[in-house]
Amino acid sequence: MKPDKIQSIFATITQLLCTTCLYAVGILAMGSALCPGILFMHYAWVHTAAYSIILRVWLLGVSLVLSYFIYGFSLICILGLIRFIFRLNLHEGEYRIASFGIYRWMFINGLYMVAAITFMDFIMLTPFSILFFRLMGAKVGKNVQINSKKCFDLSLIEIGDNVVIGGYATIMCHSFERNRLILRKVKIGNNVVLGLNSVIMAGAEIGQGAFITAGAILGKNKQVAPYSVYAGVPAESIKERRERDK
Repeated sequence: MKPDKIQSIFATITQLLCTTCLYAVGILAMGSALCPGILFMHYAWVHTAAYSIILRVWLLGVSLVLSYFIYGFSLICILGLIRFIFRLNLHEGEYRIASFGIYRWMFINGLYMVAAITFMDFIMLTPFSILFFRLMGAKVGKNVQINSKKCFDLSLIEIGDNVVIGGYATIMCHSFERNRLILRKVKIGNNVVLGLNSVIMAGAEIGQGAFITAGAILGKNKQVAPYSVYAGVPAESIKERRERDK
């Protein structure tokens, strides 16, 4: 059998094992997060046996919704604990396709997606989204508003104070080039605003007070000067931002 064929088979098997491991961890994390809510529902049903059936069903419905939120908050704590115990932080560098580093990157982002898909819509623009970002390794300053769950590679993201991340804005600290995964930090300074549907790519550094307009795509390794306004695809400086509070 040709070496390329053997390598391809090995990569497929490794990816399958990594995916299976991620599914297993996701099942355990989600299952564990469901337990407190299920216990609460059981308690509510058992201790309302003397009530009328209509009232019991109504209370069950309320407890079901409340149990979902208990699940969500439990999940983000469990995922943060998993990241902390196993030290699942990403590091800047280049990783070959089918290497341990790339599967580790897939696993870490997979954990984030478990919460992003099942619960994060309900905590956007609340302190709980900040808590979750920090639990997953992001450095987040004070008075930050996050209205997007499309932020990946969280342990490589640094966000300053008074930052606003608009709806559906994307921050990614990775790119694929020449069959390699490249990881670079994204640094966002104080008082920065990322507009609706903007995209910030790996290695970008955004200076204090800058504004990335809606729909702009800031290319990888782009340096944004303080108090500047970037717009377009690819994003380029169009003017200096006037800061009333400077």
